[in-house]
Amino acid sequence: MSTNRPEAADAAPSPTTAAVPSNWRIENFIPIRKSDLITVLAREPALDEAERTGFLRLCRLLEATIHFEFQQFLEELKTAYAPFDPDADTTPIWVMSAEERQHRAQTMFDRFRSVLAWANFTRLSQADLERALDAMSEWGVNLAVDFSRFEQLEVFARGAAVLRRRRPRRLFFWPLRPPEVDVPIYQRLVVIFRLRERLDREEHGDPQTIYLKIFKNIPTMDLDMLLPGSRVRMSIFDRGKILLPIVSGLAIAVWKVVQGALVLLATGVYGALAFLGLLGGTLGYGLRSFHAHVRTVQRYQLNLTRSLYYQNLDNNAGVLHRLVDEAEEQELREAVLAWYFLWREAGPQGWSNTELDCRIEEFLAGLIHYQIDFEVSDALRKLERMGLVERLAEGRVRALDLPAALARLDAAWDQLFRYAVESPRLPYDAS
Repeated sequence: MSTNRPEAADAAPSPTTAAVPSNWRIENFIPIRKSDLITVLAREPALDEAERTGFLRLCRLLEATIHFEFQQFLEELKTAYAPFDPDADTTPIWVMSAEERQHRAQTMFDRFRSVLAWANFTRLSQADLERALDAMSEWGVNLAVDFSRFEQLEVFARGAAVLRRRRPRRLFFWPLRPPEVDVPIYQRLVVIFRLRERLDREEHGDPQTIYLKIFKNIPTMDLDMLLPGSRVRMSIFDRGKILLPIVSGLAIAVWKVVQGALVLLATGVYGALAFLGLLGGTLGYGLRSFHAHVRTVQRYQLNLTRSLYYQNLDNNAGVLHRLVDEAEEQELREAVLAWYFLWREAGPQGWSNTELDCRIEEFLAGLIHYQIDFEVSDALRKLERMGLVERLAEGRVRALDLPAALARLDAAWDQLFRYAVESPRLPYDAS
């Protein structure tokens, strides 16, 4: 449980947000730190000091309860991933059969999808991946991907946005500044995959493992950069830089051969030496074209390495910790928002789901200056499970008052640990 949250609402600065594109795609993710959100709500002038103190206590209890639940899930997820972790430094003491390994791998994928859903990621379709293969952004590289290498591959994204970036300068002698262009990006992108057994042992990667990757700010047209085994696919511009010198060099060589033969007949040995010099120059021109091709491929690989160096956030088991933490914060934000507005504004008569949804989305739009699609049904399910809200007639719902909500959470927290002592649920239990 966090220990650095300000107890007094006046200790926090006024909220500020950076500008975001107006054509941001509406998503469920709430991009506000949980401590910032709680502080903003606690600073509402309508709250007196007793209400503010009670609300902060309720948030701490909510946070502890949700953290306890997600910590159990994280332990189960780590146990499921352990046999497939390529970075593990522990020695397994059981040997799994091929059938059991396949079953546990599928269980790992299923649980991974669950945590991504809680963290508000969306799975990309095969069509999305294929569109990325057919396009190249100004900042990426054009790659060819062999999907037959994968036993299983899934890609998830969150935070689709369109940013303005200045186009890179292609011609260094061009005097004008390149214009700015729209670049569609995913703010977060997660990849999970298993490789297929191959006869070609020169390829990197182990088919017995499951690889997890998370990246930031990836252009939607450059998803192919994130997949292993990608091969550089040259653009028309780069092909032209290689082919045109080669074709012109061959034409010159043919002409020099014909011209040299005529000179050789007319001048003897001196003409032969001149011919050999011209032919050597032509061969040198061809070698220069070949080296231009090598430099172009190296430039592509360097661009790829530089991009992923700064855009890679985490790998393998580290991805699990990051995503579970994000899912936990998202669950807390939803629960706090739903209970707070039912408590402060809905009154004894309560609100419908739609009324609560609209009020929270209005609040968030005023706070961060763009639209969020709040998951009201998910938030209310959590609150009902914890006994913090009551269902009324005609589908309306109201919050328990603050003292009753605090008592309910406190009793539930004590019961969690009493249950853990009397009937422990071990995370490594095979059942």
